[in-house]
Amino acid sequence: MWPLIIVGGIILLVIMSLVGIFNALVRLRNQVDNAWSQIDVQLKRRHDLIPNLVETAKGYMQHERGTFESITKARSEAMGARTVDQASKAEGMLSDALSKFMLVVENYPDLKANQNFLSLQEELTSTENKIAFARQGYNDQVLFYNNKIQMFPSNVVAGMFNFTKREFFEIENAAEREVPKVSFS
Repeated sequence: MWPLIIVGGIILLVIMSLVGIFNALVRLRNQVDNAWSQIDVQLKRRHDLIPNLVETAKGYMQHERGTFESITKARSEAMGARTVDQASKAEGMLSDALSKFMLVVENYPDLKANQNFLSLQEELTSTENKIAFARQGYNDQVLFYNNKIQMFPSNVVAGMFNFTKREFFEIENAAEREVPKVSFS
């Protein structure tokens, strides 16, 4: 009788451990999805601000059609991204287009003094900061999740229930990776 109780207890412990691991994996997967939705909210805000910024600038910058077209194209591609990898690449292209746009803006002092443009530029800067924080949170959640599905014994449960690795939301723009140079001369 005692051997049967011991074997039953061991089987119950194994089942409880598997259920605990499965639930932890589900929780982590949901946290990754939630973190991505936080990024998505900020990216949508960014995408909504860009047309207003461009429209405000168009009146001042009559000869910069190519700049406006590149921003519009990059925004469309970013809005159409469906995976983290696609979004990462498209957002990098959009960041490049916006950087070039801001450099061109420097040649238009009247535009830089326009209160509406300054307000939109400030909102965009704030949104860029929120995207950076959301990206950091997302990547942290992906790290926890990927570690869990790759480490024993949870990798066994992850394999049985098809938990798959998630991609990091990485910076595609090489210029953003570079450390800024400071010179006091």
